[in-house]
Amino acid sequence: MIAINALGTFSLMVGLLTLTPGLDTALVLRTAALGHRRRAWGVVLGIQSGTLIWGVLTSLGVTALLTASHLAYAILRWAGAAYLVWMGGRLLWATWRTSGDEGATGSGAEAAVGAGASNTLRGGWRQGIATNLLNPKMGAFYVAVLPQFLPAHASHLAAGVLLTGVHIVLAVLWACALIALARVLRDRLQRPSMRRLLDRITGTVIAAFGLRLALGE
Repeated sequence: MIAINALGTFSLMVGLLTLTPGLDTALVLRTAALGHRRRAWGVVLGIQSGTLIWGVLTSLGVTALLTASHLAYAILRWAGAAYLVWMGGRLLWATWRTSGDEGATGSGAEAAVGAGASNTLRGGWRQGIATNLLNPKMGAFYVAVLPQFLPAHASHLAAGVLLTGVHIVLAVLWACALIALARVLRDRLQRPSMRRLLDRITGTVIAAFGLRLALGE
């Protein structure tokens, strides 16, 4: 259905995209570093659920309509930007607000990213899928790349799901490596000063992605 060389090229492209440090990496690594393995896997599942939805919608031609509509794209872009800036800003504010209280750092920062559900799979899944679906650049990437690998005389939906599945498998493997790394470093990262530093880095990354999205960069 899909030529082996085309499958290999697509795998290389999405593999490099997955390995590029970004929002997904920051979220998974930060959550796992806090010792919340269940929530970290929820974030991974949420992100990949969003990837699957983008892949299916692209295969059906829906995301092409989204990117063609300036209004729809702008609405999604501003909604995603607002969500990311809000999440990153709350995380940063919590670390500065509790910087004088070593014991409160964890609870304040966790509440800032919606961890009221703390170490729950569902809470992580909601955070992951919201972050992914509110990122129109994911849709734009799939619109630009996926159709090039869809065979002309075959089901676009089946081929699109297969290619998206390759992306998801590579992303999950990378998430396994991140979670394993966080587990190795967990004792060191559990120190209040290190947790504040990690949260400030993560909050800055998330807020910066939101600002870039708002500016259309």
